[in-house]
Amino acid sequence: MRCDVLIVGGGTGGSAAALALAGRGFSVVLTEETSWVGGQFTSQAVPPDEHRWVESFGRTRRYAELRRRVRERYARSGAVRPGIDLATLNPGGGWVSRLCALPSDWLAALGEMGLPGRGIDVRLRTVAVEAVVHEDRVVAVRLLSHDTGREEWVEPRLVLESTETGEVLALAGAEYRLGAESRSETGEPHAIDGPGEVENVQSFTWCALVSHDPVGDHTIPEPADYRFWRDYQPLHWPGPLLSLSYLHALSGEARTLPLFGPEPLSWFDYRKVVSADVLVGPIEEATVVNWPQNDYALGRVVGVDAESAARRLESARQLTLSLVYWLQTECGAPGLRLRPDLAGTADGLAMAPYHREGRRMEAVSLLREQDVARALNPGRGRAPQRADSVAVGWYPIDVHPSANGAPTFDLETLPFQIPAGCLVPVRLRNLIGAGKAIGVTHVTNGCTRLHPVEWGVGEAAGLMAAVSLETGMEPAEMVAGAGLAGLQGALEAEGAETAWPAWLDEDR
Repeated sequence: MRCDVLIVGGGTGGSAAALALAGRGFSVVLTEETSWVGGQFTSQAVPPDEHRWVESFGRTRRYAELRRRVRERYARSGAVRPGIDLATLNPGGGWVSRLCALPSDWLAALGEMGLPGRGIDVRLRTVAVEAVVHEDRVVAVRLLSHDTGREEWVEPRLVLESTETGEVLALAGAEYRLGAESRSETGEPHAIDGPGEVENVQSFTWCALVSHDPVGDHTIPEPADYRFWRDYQPLHWPGPLLSLSYLHALSGEARTLPLFGPEPLSWFDYRKVVSADVLVGPIEEATVVNWPQNDYALGRVVGVDAESAARRLESARQLTLSLVYWLQTECGAPGLRLRPDLAGTADGLAMAPYHREGRRMEAVSLLREQDVARALNPGRGRAPQRADSVAVGWYPIDVHPSANGAPTFDLETLPFQIPAGCLVPVRLRNLIGAGKAIGVTHVTNGCTRLHPVEWGVGEAAGLMAAVSLETGMEPAEMVAGAGLAGLQGALEAEGAETAWPAWLDEDR
């Protein structure tokens, strides 16, 4: 099968790329490993981590539309309590985000925006398993359907890499980074001493959706690995992993939160996606268990053999189940219950793990700590401005504990930009980064892996592909010369912001 654009990975970035390409007259194939497009929003069940200005700026027009459509679904349903402003509605009331909602709400909103549909051939439960490269071009990709076992070769003009762990980079033999770089290579103050560490990959999390029935007992059978996780204490951690305490990354102090309120901050309220204070009852409040206590850091699953990866993925599932069981038994909350109906799965765990970090392409441009960190840019309200920007973002450098035992750390950033060259590999001529696997370091991945940044990168990648096909200009030519203006013009026309307001420098 031939197509103009093959998007491998239907997560947050891949979905944004597909919507940017929809209706432009190109043939587009989008593959997605799970049953839901949307990635972090949906199959991984991660409420969006966003900056404080996201309601007004610092995002794309489509990202704003996605958020608006989620809220409108609640407004149409009549489920919102009287007196609540629908323009700023937070259905779950979770304090991690201004918009915490169920994965199914995000999925439905993507469907209303035209995914699937509008000329996008979506292949669910499908993965890429092989790539053929000729003269530095990806000329064919072999796809495998998990449902039918059918294999199919696709011959695309352009390939967008939007998998969760940079799988296309490995299949195509692209140059990439994995793990942590050395300080001598990147000059970053928080890079590691000595040589790079391939095992220094951030922990991943297998999230779960749980609700609370205050009068019921929904205790699950003891998970197979419960005894191990109950007694496990990670390096650099203040106590057993299964607890209500955690290590505050900025202060380095151990802190404890209650499981439930009425305190302003509690674990249940942290990523709550169904709130009795917001929605008309009777309802059972629900939350997403994506906490430090179920970060899996006992080994990477990227770039290892299939058996090791499968064993560690199952171990991560066991960790989350063990945490739920510990909360039900040791913590005295038997009313917590897993919600398969909300997760779209048989057991209440998310369809897929949330991978914070995987392979990162060796790109034309590399975003480093010096480009975004507040401490390294004193007197500024914005990060140093880039004339070649194609997307914006703002989130702390939030690096979770790594697979080799490296501890968590957290650094303040300034509102930053993503250079066009971060999306373009150094050698392959028709490959574009459309998700987390772009030209960032282990350090800066900590601030670019979040929903609005991945979405913005995906839209930029989709429009880069469109301009490339319309002009005949290869991506590397586009970011290096006159083609950049055409790309940025297309982004502006589509409402994709590429710069932060200048007043931020005066308002610092």
